[in-house]
Amino acid sequence: MTSNLLKPFGPNIWTVDGPTVTVIGFHYPTRMAIIRLADGALFIWSPVAHTEDLGRELSAIGIVRFIIAPNTLHDLFLSQWQRVYPDAKLHVPSGLSQRHNGLTGHADLQDAAPHEWAGQVEQVIVCGNRIATEVVFFHVASRTVLFTDLIQNFPSGWFTGWRAIIATLDRLTSSEPTVPQKFRVAFSDRKAARASLARICSWPADKVLMAHGAPVLRDGSGFIARAFAWLMN
Repeated sequence: MTSNLLKPFGPNIWTVDGPTVTVIGFHYPTRMAIIRLADGALFIWSPVAHTEDLGRELSAIGIVRFIIAPNTLHDLFLSQWQRVYPDAKLHVPSGLSQRHNGLTGHADLQDAAPHEWAGQVEQVIVCGNRIATEVVFFHVASRTVLFTDLIQNFPSGWFTGWRAIIATLDRLTSSEPTVPQKFRVAFSDRKAARASLARICSWPADKVLMAHGAPVLRDGSGFIARAFAWLMN
């Protein structure tokens, strides 16, 4: 099938780039990932704005069964996806439903994969950060780790004026994707964070996909170790 929106990223995993959104005056690109599980169910990670064209392309590869909010900040389009796919199960980090009144019928993500995708997608809750709780996933078949906001990167020139200065101070425009400075200082429980990251670093990762930044396509394990060396050393 020739797809205009779905971009293959490995066996049974695709990405879709969505519209730019604005948060506190800063413009952010959006990206989602789709994983097709062994039974044909689609696992939707960090959904972007839904469109009819996107819906047609998804229906051509499987059935949307699971909608995943990977952290407590990526909730902008969840209600829309619930309306379009009322039979899909929404999985969110603990605490998200308290700040989002429009969510119904959800389950809290745990520190281990549920039976619906266990063995195909692994997951770890990164604990101890005051800004957001983020669940990091690992797609076994493509050896891809999926980060949301804990690792970011923006091309030179994306931000201008005073926003460019703040972005530089926040490490958003570093030479390679890394953990933003605001998230670094927000780790109030570094012992818990190190335990979470140790599990992530044990995954045999080739690639790393993130919501805001160009994907890492080789030596994913080495890249993750570099990105979190400040925390783990």
